Amino acid sequence: MLNDMHEYDSIAEAYKKSKELAFRGRIERHTLFEMLGDIRGKTVLDLACGEGFYTRLLKQAGAAEVTGVDISSEMIHLAEEEEGRNPLGCAYVQQDVAEFEPPQAVDVVVAMYLLNYANTGTQLRRFCQVCYDALRPGGRFVGFNDNILNPPKGTVSLKKYGIEKTCVPEPREGDAILYTITNNDGTQFRFSNYYLTPETYRDAFREAGFENFRWGELLLRPSEQGSGFWDELMADRPVLPFSASRP
Repeated sequence: MLNDMHEYDSIAEAYKKSKELAFRGRIERHTLFEMLGDIRGKTVLDLACGEGFYTRLLKQAGAAEVTGVDISSEMIHLAEEEEGRNPLGCAYVQQDVAEFEPPQAVDVVVAMYLLNYANTGTQLRRFCQVCYDALRPGGRFVGFNDNILNPPKGTVSLKKYGIEKTCVPEPREGDAILYTITNNDGTQFRFSNYYLTPETYRDAFREAGFENFRWGELLLRPSEQGSGFWDELMADRPVLPFSASRP
């Protein structure tokens, strides 16, 4: 259901390196864990886990069990290699998230840039339903997404942060949003997300059964505030966090 898995196999190493970009830690990681709060002792699913970057951070934050799921065999290979070098007790499954059925319900589902791979409302509803069904009653769904509240009108260049987004000026349902990521060593890779309207997202969460779905705010690590360096990214907000809960 995601883009061709072989496309992600081919960019796995570059994608892993992109976790070294400054915005990952100063904004993305900081925001995610502020939204998650205390996860000590929780069981967690990390869906679209990539090479396991956040899977490992979730375990290090005190989660009792963390399982990462990704469609790309090369991403899972990198994740398992890292687990072999530095064991934390993370488990990994190579599978399309849309077809994944966890053996038991979990306390928290994390999805870092999963939902924006859906290019139809039907696909989005399927992702949301998988996440809902994976949660125990009272469980939480937290993640990051392309900022569909602020789609690019053409090309938005945030190159000093390593990000460029390109889309048609007035995107419609299913239109591709091309990301070009430039790593610290100058290497680049590209992938596409897809635009769906805010109403489509709202309806998909509601129809899956979620309550309290909301888009959050990007949060800048306190030590970075006042520097001015992050003003352009924080004003444009290329990505946004979200959260929801299972009643």
